[in-house]
Amino acid sequence: MLERDVPALILAPMDGITDAPMRALQGETGAFTFAVSEFLRVSIEVPPRRVFLRHIPELAHGARTPTGLPVQVQILGGDAGRMAAAAAVACEAGATAIDINFGCPAPTVNRHDGGATLLKHPSRIRELVAAVRTAVPREIAVSAKLRLGWDSIDDIHTNAEMAAEGGADWLTIHARTRAQGYKPPVYWQPIGVVRERLGLPVVANGDIWTLADFRQCREETGCSHFMLGRSALANPLLASQVSRELGIGSERTLSPIETLCDWIPHLQRLVHWTEFYIDDAGRGTLLRLKQWLRLASTFGEFTAFDLIKRAQTLEELFDGLARADDPILLRDTELMPMQP
Repeated sequence: MLERDVPALILAPMDGITDAPMRALQGETGAFTFAVSEFLRVSIEVPPRRVFLRHIPELAHGARTPTGLPVQVQILGGDAGRMAAAAAVACEAGATAIDINFGCPAPTVNRHDGGATLLKHPSRIRELVAAVRTAVPREIAVSAKLRLGWDSIDDIHTNAEMAAEGGADWLTIHARTRAQGYKPPVYWQPIGVVRERLGLPVVANGDIWTLADFRQCREETGCSHFMLGRSALANPLLASQVSRELGIGSERTLSPIETLCDWIPHLQRLVHWTEFYIDDAGRGTLLRLKQWLRLASTFGEFTAFDLIKRAQTLEELFDGLARADDPILLRDTELMPMQP
């Protein structure tokens, strides 16, 4: 799924945001190499096959969205035996690659022995990766998502080594500690050190908001693999711009650079994919669009949120956008750093 010398752009998992409808929409751009699913929690019981299929419906269709984007399954938990069993069930359900979440900073997740709390226990990272690697066929890739550490950026060197010893095929590293959450700054340089030292493919993640950020991250890390999350939604042009720089993507992605993005078609396509996956989605569809636009307003250049935030129907939301003078047009932000 990821090759050392072949550039790749990955859609990050964001709980409650990059679900199946959003993954299908992002697959339309041709910019992403693959997406990682929102994490599936493995706690007291191993999730059965039907839970994997409900959470990641693409598994029933070759682990790809209807728009052709491959989807990797991400699981989260602290018990090696149950995580191994869950990975095996995921493969039976159709998974073609497994990612293990060691990066989620959510307090509730961390209190229940999941996500970033495992960064405090390097040997357990090795144990968990090894258990999953042993439980699934060799042709199924196993990767690990890490932060730089719990409260020190230097912890990444030991933790990354443990994941590699456990048999991870590649690592994704978010360039912050758990203590930082999503607060600045990011530290890209240690990611490059890990990449050089371990010789594994490493995906750089964290605060790539613009093309200028991407270029700086690539320079500091030496990586050829990158992950976009909030920034890809805040600026729908960014993924295509980055994939163009990497020399990957579809003909559409590699076409002359766009400088304006009309939000309305993007939102209409998300309505389509929501209705495709969710019967009688109702008001949930409206809330989904507002969630996306709030994110774009907070982290991007979308300025019309006040016009639509009180909309009670999809018709009201689209009417509000249509009445806007210019704010539905997202300008090329290559030279315009976004807010942290």
